[in-house]
Amino acid sequence: MKTTHLSRRQFLERTAVAVGGLWLASGSSLARQAAKRTAVDQVTLGQTGLKLSRLGCGTGTNSGNVQYGLGREAFNKLIRYAYDQGITYFDCAQSYRTFEWLGGAIKGLPREKLFLQSKVPGQPGNVLEAIDHHRKVFDTDYIDSLLIHCMVKDAWTDEYKRIMDGFEEAKEKKWIRAKGVSCHSLPALRTAAASPWAEVHLVRVNPQTSHIDGLEETWDRSGHDLSPVLAELKTMRAKGRGIIGMKIVGNGDFTDPADREKSIRFAMSRPELDAIVIGFKSAAEIDEAIQRVNRALAEA
Repeated sequence: MKTTHLSRRQFLERTAVAVGGLWLASGSSLARQAAKRTAVDQVTLGQTGLKLSRLGCGTGTNSGNVQYGLGREAFNKLIRYAYDQGITYFDCAQSYRTFEWLGGAIKGLPREKLFLQSKVPGQPGNVLEAIDHHRKVFDTDYIDSLLIHCMVKDAWTDEYKRIMDGFEEAKEKKWIRAKGVSCHSLPALRTAAASPWAEVHLVRVNPQTSHIDGLEETWDRSGHDLSPVLAELKTMRAKGRGIIGMKIVGNGDFTDPADREKSIRFAMSRPELDAIVIGFKSAAEIDEAIQRVNRALAEA
């Protein structure tokens, strides 16, 4: 009887260990699944509280001429395809040729699931009227993130104070949910990082340094040292800013798949970036970018 009793005890103990092992394995698997990151995750943009897909669909390659060249019907299909894949962040600007098209392309999509970012160029005489124009064109009550577009000058905040005040008023009216700036020179970027006004930054970043911000107050140069830009990203992140990376495919220059892979992997390795935006012209490019982002995140 003693031997039988021990056998049963051993059986129960071994069963408990086996079940516990299965539970731990299952829990570990669930943890891995929970931690899995993808291109279409809904991520938080800095301290704004706003959500957007990690990968955004840009509509302004070469000022939007690339997307405009598709024709309106194909453009609409491209936007809908991006949305169907899980992309909810769409990026436009008043100076893009696609500006008047985006509202029609997103018509019928659930507004609460979209993150629309747009940009106001120059210094309009009536700032609120210019911002309201964006709402009317996109047929929406609000723009999620509105930026002052393409700053290149040092201390641009002095010259643009009236515009910045207009953005503040629009935010109070709930016409925009967050305000920020896109920069195209290192002096402008440093000014933006230092200013308490900006909540969102659109920053050019790729490891090949194609169209990267340099010391010259000009918007279109390449080959600069990337380290000063990365230093400003850290400053922005420390202040809780929302940061989106652009020029991930070098303004369309990265025709070699190896360059696109390198740049996307680099962007996904930067903890300062909340999201990135890429200008697409085909469903195949969207599929490729999603796959590359997913792979980079999985292997990070």
